[in-house]
Amino acid sequence: MSVITEKSPKDCATKQATTTFPIPKLNKKLYLYLSTLLLSLLSLLLLIYLTLHPSKPHFSLQQADVDQLNLSGPSSLLNSSIQITLQSDNPNTKLGIYYDEFILYASYKGQRITPEAAISPFYQDHGETNLLSASLVGFQLPVAPSFAYEVQRDQGAGRLVLSFKGMGRLRWRVGSWVSGRYRFVVSCVAVMPLGPAVPSPPLRSRSSSQCSTVM
Repeated sequence: MSVITEKSPKDCATKQATTTFPIPKLNKKLYLYLSTLLLSLLSLLLLIYLTLHPSKPHFSLQQADVDQLNLSGPSSLLNSSIQITLQSDNPNTKLGIYYDEFILYASYKGQRITPEAAISPFYQDHGETNLLSASLVGFQLPVAPSFAYEVQRDQGAGRLVLSFKGMGRLRWRVGSWVSGRYRFVVSCVAVMPLGPAVPSPPLRSRSSSQCSTVM
C-alpha cells in the first residue's frame, strides 16, 4: 500500500517565502568594480577642478584720451573720438586664455557716446600681460537733450567721469585641452579734469584705475 502525503497550501507558501535567489559572484564583482571606477573618476574630476580652477582675468584702464566730444545742431547729435588703452593680466599659472570676442564702448551718465569697437582675437599665455588699445569714434550719435546740461555741471565740479564697458567670450586652455566659451564683462571708469581752464577736448586721463570683471 502506498502512502500519499500532501502538503497544505500554507506549508508551500512558507517554503516559497523562505527561498532566496543569491546574486552570482560575478555580478557582485562587476558592481564593486563599477562603483570603484565611478568614485575614482569623481575624485579625479574634483582634483582637476581644485588644481586648475581658473581665476578670472584682471583688467586696468591705463589711459583714456578724449579728442572730440561735441554736439552738433539743435537735435542733440554727438560727435565723439576717444582713445583708450587697457592692460589685461592672466593671473593663472597653468591656464592660458583665448579671447575669441572682445568689444568696447564708452558711456556717459548711463548713455552710450560711442559705437562698439572690436579688439582682434588673441591668445594670452599663463601669467602674461598685454596692452590693448581701441579707438572709439562716433559720428552724429543721438543723445539725451540733457547731455549738454550734464557736461556743464561736471565742468562746474571740475571733472568729467566716463565709463567704459567691454564684453566678450573667452576659452581656457591647459596643455592641448581647450574649454568651451565663457562670457565676461569688464567695467572701467576714467576721471578727467574739466573746468574753466580746460573748457573742451582734448582731455586726458593718465592715472591707472582697476576695472571690475564679471563672468
